[in-house]
Amino acid sequence: MKKILLLSFVLFFGIQVKAQENNPEISGFVRNYLGVLYDSGDFAIIQNTFNVNFEKSGEKIAFKVNPMIFLYGTDSFDLRLREAYIDLYFDNFDIRIGKQQVVWGKADGVFITDVVSPLNLTEFLLPDFDEIRIGVTAVKFDYYIGNNTLELIWKPIFAPTIRPTPESIWNVAPDFPAPATFDWSKSKVNASMENSEILGKFTAINSAIDFEIMGGYIWDANPTMHIEKEFDMSSGSPVLTGLNVTPEHHRLYLGGGSFSTEIKGVILRGEAAYYNGKYFQTADPFAADATVQKDYLHYLVGVDFSIGGVMFSSQFIQQYIMDYDEYIDNPEAENTMTVLARYDMLGETLHLELFSYIGLTYEDALIRPRITYDFADGFSFLLGSNIFVGDEAGRFGQYGDNSMIYTKIKYSF
Repeated sequence: MKKILLLSFVLFFGIQVKAQENNPEISGFVRNYLGVLYDSGDFAIIQNTFNVNFEKSGEKIAFKVNPMIFLYGTDSFDLRLREAYIDLYFDNFDIRIGKQQVVWGKADGVFITDVVSPLNLTEFLLPDFDEIRIGVTAVKFDYYIGNNTLELIWKPIFAPTIRPTPESIWNVAPDFPAPATFDWSKSKVNASMENSEILGKFTAINSAIDFEIMGGYIWDANPTMHIEKEFDMSSGSPVLTGLNVTPEHHRLYLGGGSFSTEIKGVILRGEAAYYNGKYFQTADPFAADATVQKDYLHYLVGVDFSIGGVMFSSQFIQQYIMDYDEYIDNPEAENTMTVLARYDMLGETLHLELFSYIGLTYEDALIRPRITYDFADGFSFLLGSNIFVGDEAGRFGQYGDNSMIYTKIKYSF
């Protein structure tokens, strides 16, 4: 482990020295982040972070390298190379090669067509979204046609969603009806031409409306839990005694798009994606596999406006399963809302914000008030809270014991 850390440091230092020789732009931040649980008073998170960007732009070529170091507690060290890519510029098109984050869509806090970069959910949805997204090794091709752009992405290496560790407060174990044995032999997707992913997006921007049309042939970033049941027949009637669980990623076709337009100072937004071939867990007692394959639709409509200097935003989101089966564990339609209110004062140095996810189906919510004060140039202090309420069966209510107050002290350079 020490050798790995030493090698990482040497590589990091080498990149920095070489970059300084070529006069790159260097930016980043140092941050301390503390979170305390309301119920127990325990620290939910103790994190120190160092993020640095090395960027150099020329007429025909550019590059960016973004290492990020997290220190949890006193000895848990996590070095992430979030991005490391080269840009090549031509007359009518650009090419980006390397590890990169790709952001698609118009949604705030929701991932619908934003599927190129998988997610790091080790701390649920609490980190900043540019830290939740995982950089992917890809080739991105952008072709420009006036104000329109055709974007093609080829991902040769599959990257799954990163889940919380078993000991994490964000890990919620599946509620199996019998003891389960896991077989992870099918969970890996080998890097090959056959297993690569391809996505495309067309973006049009004009004075009336901005819209995107996208599609892709991808892997589901979340594995399907295929379950084989074991029964004891000695009593004459079957008694469930165990489960053999085999996590496996499956291919998905998807197509969708998004739009935004402004009408008298009010911004209307929409986004939708249709997924073909998604697997869902089922409680069908006669099913041999306990999964079923269905298409589903994920969409939102949103509105942004300002009143008296306060910026408001709201979204309605629905996930709808086509040709619904009553045994599917998910509801046929799961409805969620988001609400955002933000007000800047004291010469835009004090920022008041309230953002909430509201689960309409399970009557639960995540409420996130926060205050940020820009104390000096590049230095800010944030005081916030993450409040989970509602039904334990809901996406947010299941974390009812994880409500916390937190601070972030950050210096950006």
